[in-house]
Amino acid sequence: MTKLAGQSWLVLCTLLIGVSLVSCSHNVGTTTGSQTVLINGAGSTFGYPIYSRWADDFHRMHPNVEVNYQSVGSGAGIRQLLAGTVDFGASDAPMTDAQLAQAKSPILHFPTVLGAVVPTYNIPGVTAELKFTPEALAGIFLGKVTRWNDPAIARVNTGLKLPSGNIVVIHRSDGSGTSFIWTDYLSKVSAEWKAKVGAGTSVNWPVGLGGKGSEGVSGLIQQTPDSIGYVELTYAIQNHILYGSVQNSSGAFVKASLDSVTAAAASAADSMPKDFRVSITNATGKDAYPVASFTWLLVPAQISDPTKRDAIKSFLHWMLTKGQNDAEPLAYAKLPADVSTKEDATISEIR
Repeated sequence: MTKLAGQSWLVLCTLLIGVSLVSCSHNVGTTTGSQTVLINGAGSTFGYPIYSRWADDFHRMHPNVEVNYQSVGSGAGIRQLLAGTVDFGASDAPMTDAQLAQAKSPILHFPTVLGAVVPTYNIPGVTAELKFTPEALAGIFLGKVTRWNDPAIARVNTGLKLPSGNIVVIHRSDGSGTSFIWTDYLSKVSAEWKAKVGAGTSVNWPVGLGGKGSEGVSGLIQQTPDSIGYVELTYAIQNHILYGSVQNSSGAFVKASLDSVTAAAASAADSMPKDFRVSITNATGKDAYPVASFTWLLVPAQISDPTKRDAIKSFLHWMLTKGQNDAEPLAYAKLPADVSTKEDATISEIR
């Protein structure tokens, strides 16, 4: 991880142990004097690495706004936003119509970066990159493909000696946008998964062990032989966990990378809805990684405190412009330029 200034050791330690708190100070030009502005947010673990970096970078420019972000999972972030206990939420799944109807004021979705969810595994004696078909992944998480040398896995991994050990499935135990991305993908590629389980931040998993947060899933995979799970690409890289390539809708096996995630976003850029609630899993294109997604900040359109409102708007504008330069070092893809431009115009709707 690139060294962070200011709160670097707090950010690093909390990222590793899963007690995620960002506390930085900013000095936003639209605030008056040296008045301190406190902004609280909560939600996505998928987006935590980039949000901690942004808090740190923004701090160096604006020292009198305090931003506290708790990495508690997308489901918890949405619940806290609806309860009014935070100023913004963060989620890897867009809010549903039913959730938006519960809000005290309209909620705006701001895509922040693009990331990938990857199949990660710990197979004793296997250090190679595995290939996974959609059928194999659906079968594994449905509990139908139960051994690593099952033909569904072995036939596309020729030349590898796969063990006969029982596969241990690891999934999120908490409400999770990462789970939404994973189950949204499985629902698109497997009719059986869609009918029996479906997509959601929390689902009734057919098999497996649950870990809390991306940190918990990463830890369980590392501790459990013959296991497979799913985490955001950044967590796989930072924790040195093996992850495989996934066969996309064009039939190509693609490994998650900045380029392959950007290719997945290209299919949605032209048809982006006005409210930015969109799914890009199983995107078309031979170079597209199929388990990719935007991640969103969720911001009320009505903020009664004018000083806090201006601070949040200033942060959003910076995030969509210069802040995008922080994405790639943390294994996220930048927003498409036209999406950033549309979002920047939407900031004016916050009043």
